Amino acid sequence: MPAEPFLERLMNEYGDTILRTCYLYLRDYQLAEDAVQETFIKAMNSYGSFKHQSSEKTWLIRIAINCCKNIMRNRWFQIRQNHFEYHMEEADTNPIDQFIETDSVSAAIMKLNAKDREILVLYYYQDLSVREIAVVIGKTENAIIQRLNRARKRLKKNLVEVGYEKN
Repeated sequence: MPAEPFLERLMNEYGDTILRTCYLYLRDYQLAEDAVQETFIKAMNSYGSFKHQSSEKTWLIRIAINCCKNIMRNRWFQIRQNHFEYHMEEADTNPIDQFIETDSVSAAIMKLNAKDREILVLYYYQDLSVREIAVVIGKTENAIIQRLNRARKRLKKNLVEVGYEKN
């Protein structure tokens, strides 16, 4: 399969999904774009070894999360996250930031730690099943269910803090 049509198809089908996942994981639009680019490069280079034991979406999300984790391991990222307030001032230049600021649910999710955000994003935003999440993360289905329940409890607490009231 020629690389250009293949890569173009993957980007058209999954590009927005991967970008949202990376953004919610990294909380930085430019880093999320870098992670998406790296995800598709890795996917293009390793598609021949893709065994089709999961969907392409699940496979790409796993690659994207690994790219995000690699970025987060970088000391520069850790220093940058300590100065997160600076990035909140730049929200006017980024439509995703504007959405997150106006949506209390998204704001509450962004306050969670990376593992809680990851599980909630995969389950609710990416509509992955517990089984698919287990494949992406490399944990058992029971572990995913436990993490999901804990993340929901923490999210509920954050929602109360940001003033979300369920009607």
